[in-house]
Amino acid sequence: MSEHENYEFIVPGSGERLDKILVTQLGERLTRSQIQQLIKDGHVTVNGKAIKPGVRLKGGETIKLEIPPTPPDTTIVPEPIDLTILYEDEDLAVIDKPAGLIVHPGVGSEGSTLVHAILARYPEIADIPIAPKRRGIVHRLDKDTSGVILIARNATAMHRLMKQFAERTVEKYYLTLVERPPKTSTGRIDAPIGRDTRDRKKMAVMRDGRPAVTEFVVLETFDEGQTLVRVRLLTGRTHQIRAHMAYIGAPVVGDRVYGYRKQRLSLKGQFLHAHTLTFTHPRTGERLTFTSPLPGRLQHVLDQLRR
Repeated sequence: MSEHENYEFIVPGSGERLDKILVTQLGERLTRSQIQQLIKDGHVTVNGKAIKPGVRLKGGETIKLEIPPTPPDTTIVPEPIDLTILYEDEDLAVIDKPAGLIVHPGVGSEGSTLVHAILARYPEIADIPIAPKRRGIVHRLDKDTSGVILIARNATAMHRLMKQFAERTVEKYYLTLVERPPKTSTGRIDAPIGRDTRDRKKMAVMRDGRPAVTEFVVLETFDEGQTLVRVRLLTGRTHQIRAHMAYIGAPVVGDRVYGYRKQRLSLKGQFLHAHTLTFTHPRTGERLTFTSPLPGRLQHVLDQLRR
């Protein structure tokens, strides 16, 4: 974005918070957190004065909002990393992410991430006005989780797709191998998840955590007790499947953080694969489904167990 964007409109009703009014007006353009930040940074005025996001308006006020230009992005240098593309058009791309590829830069992982790769393939993603290190990233997969991941190629697609995830209209199915069979062949884990107070790198089921819901179906149980499970995520908390499956006594095979420290099977990284993703196309409204087959390293584990 090379220049300021300016918006001006009259508040239609009364009793609504300033930030909610702006979300209604600009929800296709900006997320609520972006709007709240613009208010805090003084880029929004009501009748010429800056006010707080939570102030309720009476109706008839004039709101002016200025979106400053996106600063030049010097933090991410595009890298031409090979990607397996399941689908792409002018609005989005669906990628089959390999295990080991980090989704976006962070502490200790500043280079060779998925963001670096998509910026090289789709340079227009650099113009999406969100955090530079997460441009184009609609949702996350852990470093060692393989499978289907959705990428937005412009701001409108980004916000519409993020809204679908927030409203839980996206269907997300995973395949995972767990160390022991769950007590039931189908189940629903409804247990809030938050940051573990004893280990900040881990998540844990806790009473005051954020709502987290996982459904599962047992597909196959092997002689040593390992069990192949199909999981549906109804929320998208960090490490949700790994934390929830460990919570019910069936930790993910290969997961040395939430599972067994001494693993019974030889596997680098956890056995967790984003198998199927279903969402609504942000432009056409068509319902789309994409599936990623199990990668060879995981299929090999199942083949060995079946023998």
